[in-house]
Amino acid sequence: MKRRSFIKKTTLATAGIAGSSYLYGNLTPNLDANNTINVGVIGTGVRGSGLISMINEIHHLNVIAGCDVLPFRLEKGLAKAESNPKGYSDYRKLLNNKDVDAVIVATPFNTHSRIALDALEAGKHVFCEKTLAKGYNGVRELVAKAKQSKNIFQTGHQYHSSRLYTHVVDLIKEGQVGNIIAFEAQWNRHGNWRRPVLKPQYEKAINWRMYREFSGGLTAELGSHQIDFVNWVLDDTPNQVMGIGGVDYWKDGRETYDNVHLIYSYPSGVKANFSYLTNNAKDGYQIKVSGDKGTIIIDMKNAWFYPEGKTEDKILGDVDGVSGATVQWDKEKGYKINVEHLNPTEQTLIDFRDAILNNKQPKSNVITGAKTAICVQMGLDAMYKNEIIRWNSGVLNS
Repeated sequence: MKRRSFIKKTTLATAGIAGSSYLYGNLTPNLDANNTINVGVIGTGVRGSGLISMINEIHHLNVIAGCDVLPFRLEKGLAKAESNPKGYSDYRKLLNNKDVDAVIVATPFNTHSRIALDALEAGKHVFCEKTLAKGYNGVRELVAKAKQSKNIFQTGHQYHSSRLYTHVVDLIKEGQVGNIIAFEAQWNRHGNWRRPVLKPQYEKAINWRMYREFSGGLTAELGSHQIDFVNWVLDDTPNQVMGIGGVDYWKDGRETYDNVHLIYSYPSGVKANFSYLTNNAKDGYQIKVSGDKGTIIIDMKNAWFYPEGKTEDKILGDVDGVSGATVQWDKEKGYKINVEHLNPTEQTLIDFRDAILNNKQPKSNVITGAKTAICVQMGLDAMYKNEIIRWNSGVLNS
């Protein structure tokens, strides 16, 4: 597609959805008080507390319970809510609360599958933070249980809810970059990824991401979002992965790697390269989708299209009758794709609410989450065993 045609189409699409329910996920539906969904948040640490603060601003979601094994975390998390929730130290007691309609699982990675399984058994709708489950058995058991349940199950890959990402995926599938050649993704930071510990006995409970028993490290905590995106774009899963990493900079007793480099190969021949650093933050978070007609670069809030061939510095003027429209050109990234969108985490909570109210499974569901979790485990196995790891078809087909 010619450059100007691409720009016109994108600008028109932006104008068309800017004020629609598509963008905001039916933010203020015509509902009465009886449609309020009572939520229990299991895991009120940094992520869980952040979700509680967002829920305060979302109509028809109400936090009535919270749970954490660390008393100070529970206290701080409950204080974020504006609804005077009840606190629990045992998540099973929270699940016994008949007033709780849905739960958010925001606990350490290794506990996701057990808690989510118990929540489904208790008849709750489930929002399970990424990565869905640790290990192939955890994925297999959770998928089987969710398939038997009539309740809603959403995996917390929030970019799957982002209206910017949804628009970009549509553009790619419509052929805007042509035949996809490769993906390059990174999420670089400069910091040791540690959190302060007031007492030594809390080390593993607070810094669980540093220990293999509890965590998948950078691959599970960061990489899973971008792996999920590639699976989404390709409508496929990789047939093999190779990778390497190490504890090469932060010599502080951690077990999970402080740098990760993975290459996933898909049946179509497309390769996806993922790298995650903790000692250099250049370019931060970024996904680059390269095709034979152009490239799309996307970060957390913005996206650009860079066409193959001759480009211009900037194009100004009316675009398909949109008076005063300016097509922005970035010499390094290309044409800005302008799409209004909410914070992806806020949008994913809205989508969870709407899925429950409409009794419709979300796009980021147990199957998409399971496929990404399998990819994460493949990546970990590749690095830890120094082997090429192939797709395990038995996990989802058993």
